[in-house]
Amino acid sequence: MVERQTQAMSAGCRSGLSGPRNVLVIGASTGYGLATRIAAAWGFGANTLGVFFERPPEGKKTATAGYYNSAAFHRRARRDGLHAESVNGDAFSDDVKRETAALIRKDFGKLDLVVYSLAAPRRTNPRDGHTYQSALRPIGQPYTGKTVDLSTRIVADITVEPASQQEIDETVAVMGGEDWQWWIELLIEENLLAAGARTLAYTYVGPKVTWPIYRDGTIGVAKKHLAATARHLDGVLHSRLGGNAWVSVNKAVVTQASAAIPMIPLYVSLLFLVMRRKGLHEGCIEQMRRLAFEHLAAGKTPATDEDGMIRLDDLELRDDVQAEVMELWGRATTENLEQISDLAGFRLDFNNLFGFEVDGVDYEQPTETDLSL
Repeated sequence: MVERQTQAMSAGCRSGLSGPRNVLVIGASTGYGLATRIAAAWGFGANTLGVFFERPPEGKKTATAGYYNSAAFHRRARRDGLHAESVNGDAFSDDVKRETAALIRKDFGKLDLVVYSLAAPRRTNPRDGHTYQSALRPIGQPYTGKTVDLSTRIVADITVEPASQQEIDETVAVMGGEDWQWWIELLIEENLLAAGARTLAYTYVGPKVTWPIYRDGTIGVAKKHLAATARHLDGVLHSRLGGNAWVSVNKAVVTQASAAIPMIPLYVSLLFLVMRRKGLHEGCIEQMRRLAFEHLAAGKTPATDEDGMIRLDDLELRDDVQAEVMELWGRATTENLEQISDLAGFRLDFNNLFGFEVDGVDYEQPTETDLSL
């Protein structure tokens, strides 16, 4: 995955285009976080520091996929003469924040860009010691909608019960902007942000068919908190350093989390088919390449919507794309799903997340699993 993404980034790099030099990515081992780090490093030649929480190899026990992604990133960065360091630990904790700050001061100086791409189902708040658990539920009333079971490939309706107030509050505690704010406040306090420093967090909006779970559900409340945090941080950074904070709304991609959310695997399978047919499909690295070159390069001011958000989901939400997706959505059944969707592509992307079914890999050959960063 890392090799393919670095190649894609190098192929799309524009000669002479400069950007941030020192970049911190919080949540840097998979998905959009990993792609962001690759885009910064191979797009701009940036020095990058990644923070993630992955299990390293131990004896005969292999590491998590995200750990191997990061090991591959370091190996390729060394080969290409790029400075890259990582902190492996709980980014929600004060200890990891302090460890990261010390490493920045020692080896990076001041940061130009901080990207918050942390995705976790639970969070232990270091200030109150409580562990909060997120919930993917509608609010106010049950929601019944169409979905596909990835293991059986059966299309059926599923009913999701509404969230309690505690579940709403805990989802905000995990997926809202509080931890992002604490990271930025620490970096300001430690004088580790350069003049004009920028920070970004990522979110997803999606089409109306997903809104009961996303925009209008517990995730939506958390993402509204994230957007409010961005506005607050933008004011702080602008007044202190002449900097900015934004939320980038990215398109739907296959992640471990998205595969578990009702409706999303079916919607994404249909979306991928339509966007590939129109020549519009983008994965994580294509999205982050566009973000880097069109919004974050030197001299660029990010284009935002009326709510101040960067919209990388513009192609996904095009009227013609959504019209075709919704037409297919209405027709989708267990019997015709393989013919009218890209479910096979969804499953392949999902398996690729964990290193399986990757083109060009001979799985019969032995490989070293005890790797260091």
